[in-house]
Amino acid sequence: MFHRTTADPSLRRGLTQHRLGRRDALRIGGLSALGAALAACGVPGKAQPEASADPASALAAFWEGRERNGTVDFASWPLYMDPSKPELARFTEQTGITVNYEEVIQEMGPWFAKVQPQLSAREPIGYDLMVITNGIQFGRFRSAGFLAPLDHTRLPNFTANAAAKYTEESFDPANVFSVPWASGITGIAYDPDKVDGPITSLADLWNPRYKGRVGMMSDVTELANFGMLASGITPGRSTEADWRTAAAKLRQQKDAGIVRNYYEQDYLDALGKGEIWISQAWSGDIFQKNLSDGTNLKFVIPDEGGTIWTDNLAIPVTAANPVDALMLIDFFYQVENAASLAGYINYVCPVPAAQQRMRADAAAKTGDDRAHLESVADSSLVFPSDADYGRLHYYTGFTTAEEQQTFAKIFDPIVLS
Repeated sequence: MFHRTTADPSLRRGLTQHRLGRRDALRIGGLSALGAALAACGVPGKAQPEASADPASALAAFWEGRERNGTVDFASWPLYMDPSKPELARFTEQTGITVNYEEVIQEMGPWFAKVQPQLSAREPIGYDLMVITNGIQFGRFRSAGFLAPLDHTRLPNFTANAAAKYTEESFDPANVFSVPWASGITGIAYDPDKVDGPITSLADLWNPRYKGRVGMMSDVTELANFGMLASGITPGRSTEADWRTAAAKLRQQKDAGIVRNYYEQDYLDALGKGEIWISQAWSGDIFQKNLSDGTNLKFVIPDEGGTIWTDNLAIPVTAANPVDALMLIDFFYQVENAASLAGYINYVCPVPAAQQRMRADAAAKTGDDRAHLESVADSSLVFPSDADYGRLHYYTGFTTAEEQQTFAKIFDPIVLS
């Protein structure tokens, strides 16, 4: 099990300062990097879209003759692993494979733009494994044939231990190209001392009783999802007509003066200061704010549903060491390794059995380390129930730049006007 450091807690993943660019990866409006990535995807005649080939044939063709080489080059985000890397040390001890772990991904748009030319030319990008977020870039990676199909016969731990939710992902059905690294939930946070009883419904975000005390997110992907869910629309199956219905619902909320502001990360400060009483919120933020500041904020997944986002492990199609990378992927689905990782990053763990392992590890510790592990293990924000998972939805998916632009034109004015 990991040894939790006592250094500045803001260095730990998921505190009141979220990972640089985490939400920018999914934001729709005004991102030049996203525009550049979309433009790069449109270069004709370079990619060979293996994703459209017969899956069984593509799988066999990719893995035929592949052998382990003793090395994995791993591209990830900042603060997504204990700096002492205990899991990687254990992997090397067990397999003899060395891992070069680099925190080189800050935002998805720039990352896609950086690696797209090499992948289009079928050249290595210098990494065998990368953590990429569900969203428009993920779809572009997949449709351009930039991701290696995963050989699930070599992923027995994933098959045995992954939560069922992660085998039903709309952005990668049947996990053909990816498996989750960690996830987060967008739901509602509220101050129980300020509101009239428990908050359970998205309707509470439209309740005139809380006029001027409601916070919504300025990230229009997040905002739109709640507008759709409040209108009875499933985001993953939504159409342009659905987007306009959701926008009208959100405009009604704004015009009634219910929304105090459209926030980025600063919604946490507004909640803490009592400027707002109820807000759209990210699960990791609320868990960590309560843990670090001693606040008593509540987080709920609304009855109508919330949002789940996922950072995923994927192998570039030009990886030099794909067998070694696949072994590392499956290593993180061993229960003890999933528990170790979740104990540090405190985001949603894709391995439910890690909860009991973490409780057992906590029982063997004392003091702050024991209290920390117990709080993580007992948190529904790290280990959602099956019922919680059943109420979570992915973001709207886009297959063309035109769809993305239409979506932005519909929802951007709500935040900007």
